[in-house]
Amino acid sequence: MKPSADSIAASARAAQKSGKSLPPVHLWNPPFCGDLDIRIARNGMWYYLGTPIGRPELVRLFSTILRKDGDAYFLVTPVEKVGITVEDAPFVAVDFDVTGQGAAQQLVFSTNVGDQAQAGPNHTIRVARDPDSGEPAPYILIRANLEALIDRKSFYRLVDLGCHHEGWFGLWSGGQFFPMIASNELPDA
Repeated sequence: MKPSADSIAASARAAQKSGKSLPPVHLWNPPFCGDLDIRIARNGMWYYLGTPIGRPELVRLFSTILRKDGDAYFLVTPVEKVGITVEDAPFVAVDFDVTGQGAAQQLVFSTNVGDQAQAGPNHTIRVARDPDSGEPAPYILIRANLEALIDRKSFYRLVDLGCHHEGWFGLWSGGQFFPMIASNELPDA
């Protein structure tokens, strides 16, 4: 029998431990039960059967049992694994806080589902370019192969914080430099 969103949610609730720690989805290896009509749009909106999921606590619950294996995304509980569709990245970084300057700068990102990640060696920032338009698409690694697309307003703020380092324009956080674009590719100001 193919699971429903309700059965996945019930299994996820049962699997969660008290506190804010995330379930150990990387340790679970249940049988694949097929695909579920859940889609995460590029803007971070979650849909079930084509309808937006309007309960933020349900979206948060599902986000805690999300796993990426290869190029595919799954909701995983101890007893079932279902495939879902992710248009771009499963999360959106909707804001960030900055402390310090230069190499001592710290950037802490917040996502649309309540995760926080301090950019650094464990939460890397990367910028991909659209092959047709050349538009930048910045991402931060949130957890275990799951990235957040950095929203446009945050990206503009990051550009304002950027600096040049070893031929690159980019950002410092957590003692690591994240290149965004080669310095020689920047337009003259």
